[in-house]
Amino acid sequence: MRQLPVRMARWSARHAGRAIAGWFAFVVLCLVAGIALGTNEATTKDFWVGEAGRAEATATEGGLERSPTERIMIRARSGELDMAAAGAAARDVTERMRGLPEVESVAAPVRSKDGEVLLVSVVLNGPELEGKKNVVPLLEQTAAVGADHPHLVVEETGSPAISKGVNDQRDEDLALSERISLPVTVITLLIVFGSVIMAGVPLLLALSSIAAAIGLSMVASHVMPDAGVGTNLILLIGLAVGVDYTLFYLKREREERARAGGRLGPEALVELAAATAGRAIVISGLAVIVSTATLYLATDVIFSSLATGTILVVAVAVASSLTVLPALLVVIGRRADRLAPRRAARRARRGKPARAGKPETGRVFGAVLRPARTRPALTLCLSVLVMLGLTVPALGLKLIDPGKDTFSRDIPAMRVYDRLTESFPELFVTHEVVTRSTPEQAAQVKRALADLGRRAQADPLFARAPKEAESTKGAQDAKDATSPETPTNPKVPQSPTNPRTPAIVEPTVRTSADGRISVLELSVPHPAPSAEAIESLTRLRQDHIPATVGRLPGVETAVSGDVARGRDYVSHESDKLPLVLGFLLLMTFLMTVWAFRSVVLGAIGVVLNLLSAGASLGLLVLVFQGTWAEGLLAFDSLGAIASRVPLFLVVILFGLSMDYQVFVVSRIQEARQNGMSAREAVLEGINRSAKVVTSAAIVMVTVFGAFVALHLTEMKQMGFCLAVAVLLDAVVIRLMVLPSALLLLGERAWWPARRPGRTVRAQEPAAAGSPAEVG
Repeated sequence: MRQLPVRMARWSARHAGRAIAGWFAFVVLCLVAGIALGTNEATTKDFWVGEAGRAEATATEGGLERSPTERIMIRARSGELDMAAAGAAARDVTERMRGLPEVESVAAPVRSKDGEVLLVSVVLNGPELEGKKNVVPLLEQTAAVGADHPHLVVEETGSPAISKGVNDQRDEDLALSERISLPVTVITLLIVFGSVIMAGVPLLLALSSIAAAIGLSMVASHVMPDAGVGTNLILLIGLAVGVDYTLFYLKREREERARAGGRLGPEALVELAAATAGRAIVISGLAVIVSTATLYLATDVIFSSLATGTILVVAVAVASSLTVLPALLVVIGRRADRLAPRRAARRARRGKPARAGKPETGRVFGAVLRPARTRPALTLCLSVLVMLGLTVPALGLKLIDPGKDTFSRDIPAMRVYDRLTESFPELFVTHEVVTRSTPEQAAQVKRALADLGRRAQADPLFARAPKEAESTKGAQDAKDATSPETPTNPKVPQSPTNPRTPAIVEPTVRTSADGRISVLELSVPHPAPSAEAIESLTRLRQDHIPATVGRLPGVETAVSGDVARGRDYVSHESDKLPLVLGFLLLMTFLMTVWAFRSVVLGAIGVVLNLLSAGASLGLLVLVFQGTWAEGLLAFDSLGAIASRVPLFLVVILFGLSMDYQVFVVSRIQEARQNGMSAREAVLEGINRSAKVVTSAAIVMVTVFGAFVALHLTEMKQMGFCLAVAVLLDAVVIRLMVLPSALLLLGERAWWPARRPGRTVRAQEPAAAGSPAEVG
């Protein structure tokens, strides 16, 4: 592996045109293959976990699975609702919806308890996850009905409409993050290189790597289904690591060029850079890939999609740095060599001296490094104490699976959802009790479920007026309203004393055709993330079911629904966390030991990564779990952290932290191999890497920080935590903690490796020759 980057750079340098053409042909091929095959999206069953997943699998087996359902609300634009006009609008909605191929059935209109809203429920064809694809024609028809009835407000909501709104908002947010991060990235690169061409190279390679990775991810989805989040992560990670890897390589090539003073050709300079920065890029990329691969141990389709996207874009970014980048540098270097005499002549005519090389570290970096250089023990103690102090809030971490109740109210369907649940609180949450038995037990199971329904109705946590039964596959369309004045639903009979108020009825039990599987739906008038909704699930599983259907021998029972899905998902992740974290720590340690042949450095790497991840999670909890920062960052606190965020962030942060660990320690190792003492090597390595590591960190912080401007709270949390972690890692860990620890340990930091003899650099290798191995 040590010679692989050099051999690849040598070939690319000697065949620059072919290398450049081959790379862009590869990118096009990846995109064409991806588009030709398309994306294999995850289905509903891919998301099943825990007891809720078992319940949904059983219901699906009996043909009783959930169907995507939309709700059309009809209300007065002002004043009281005119029932004659509302009834006409309801009939118009029903007629239009029944004419759509996407619609399976339309229920009869239902009037709210206060009489101010008329509700029409529409069941779409197909599985639950496909609703967001098929909902567009329904939204168009709803808008048309509203235009035909201007004195009424006709609006639509439901899981399909909300999912579509979330996807549209996410696309807009991603475009915004690109508009923020790209200009800052370009400015940072211009400051680092002072050249438009050199600044454009990292951006070009990062964007081409992203394009190739997106195409490859579409191909990979036919092996592992895509959960719809992989592309977002490819954009996020691809821009960050793509620019970083190219930046490290470019910086090293410029160092070699300055050191050679014109005595070496572009090909030799590229090979020298490949022997050091190229090797570090390979090790860093492998570290990120290995760390991210631990997400597969979570056995979750979302984490698997995140892992696949990250692995692909990092692998492609590494490949671009080893293949097309050397070729581009040779082309640019040859152009610079041709123009150099003219520039020197112009400067001589103007009486300007030749440009002196810039110092590796300026005053700012010198000031930051001074504490570690002069008082390493004190600096180490104070820095570690600060990081541990930032970690303390993470001890109060609370997890939640964010459902539709947590989405931004900038989404029109969410505002309609709020009005829907205000008028029909029984539509907030539904628990689905699913049973499996023998056909002979069907009657007994139905009586036990009916008893369960009565017990639930007597429980204050459950809705007294149950949700109207939704149509399922194979069910008959509900009848139209009997009159525009008093529309009725045959499944929800009207109270004889108040025709506006639905009478209390026993919850409906649906049974499969073979009598083996039954489903009971129980309504809860509380949003899914609320403590009341969670408590109702606990009481249902622990009290009501064991006292009723749970007593029947041989009957399998499981509960699903929005609350059960969220709670079981959080529990599933919590159970997998020790396994993922254990493998992550082990692989981080082994990768560091393999890269530097030092057990001590391996242990240091694990500890530093834990400090970085712990401090960032602590800040995440401090900012997002409370309410004090809501106005500052424009979010509504969930009172908890999205359940996917901590596990994903710890894995990604370990990988990204290894980036800086590898690049910094590689420079120290190189100085040590060139004959410097342990102390001299640490100071030399930190000095030479400080500027480029900080520049890379600025790019990463910008890319990740742009996600704080997004609407989705989960994406805000992810972007904030990544940005903070990279900043802490680049400044506190790499400029204070790491050099202090290495200065205190001296040669012991490299145990059990022996102190190497001095490596002799090739002073003037031929332009096309092979440089002496360095590092």
